[in-house]
Amino acid sequence: MSILEWIGVIALSYFALCLIFYYIQELFLFHPEKLDLDFKYQFEYPNYEIFLDAEDGATINGLHFKLPKSKGVVFYFKGNTRSIKGWGKYARDFLSKGYDFFVIDYRGFGKSTGKRTERNIELDTHIAYKYLKNFYAESEIVIYGRSIGSGFAASLAASHHPKKLILDSPYYSMYHLVKMYLPFLPIASILNYHIRTDQHIQNVKCPIYIIHGTADKLIPYRHALKLSLLNKRSHLIRIKGGGHNNLPKYSDYHHTVYEILNDSFEETSFFDELY
Repeated sequence: MSILEWIGVIALSYFALCLIFYYIQELFLFHPEKLDLDFKYQFEYPNYEIFLDAEDGATINGLHFKLPKSKGVVFYFKGNTRSIKGWGKYARDFLSKGYDFFVIDYRGFGKSTGKRTERNIELDTHIAYKYLKNFYAESEIVIYGRSIGSGFAASLAASHHPKKLILDSPYYSMYHLVKMYLPFLPIASILNYHIRTDQHIQNVKCPIYIIHGTADKLIPYRHALKLSLLNKRSHLIRIKGGGHNNLPKYSDYHHTVYEILNDSFEETSFFDELY
């Protein structure tokens, strides 16, 4: 083969690779668990199953855990795996601290229906937030975003006035995260979910608490550090040795969350974070 023919083969192969990523990217970003509509959730704490109607006809399924008397509610944005059947177990971490707990399944997860896009998920979060405002003042709503949910949590907080925003193992933006793994692809042109946490966080007007494990290999700690520099209301908390999926195993995590929720959080030296 001539040099020109080799160049043509390489170019065609590169184009094919880009095309493959474009069509299968959702398989990498989301790992949904489907549930039958008649599935019964079973948790040790009292909860209510709710269904919210989106404007395009989709239905968003959620769970609302309520204490007899609470200090407010944590609106929890889960990660990219499973359904609220599994994520509901984290209710205990917040109920034990005096807060109600609310979590929804993204479209295509659990019992939630509809076409999943970045914009549709954002619109669904506003519908869910409106639901919560029927029970709580905004000064009683804490938005908590975990992993992929951190970007949607920051977007919602930027559009409303919640009491606090907590980001657990966040990414600077989905573009920056995917580019880290696939530096050879034109990610900006073929990525369907850009999820600009870096832009959203700049418009958040409430206190922001960013919690990240220093040993997180999936979303490195530097993502949290960079995000914390974008808003003067940010507080960065590092969990030494913490990975991406095990922060609840650390007592420092629970102690930090307790202090945040109970307005007793004490800031450590910023320079302590620049290790």
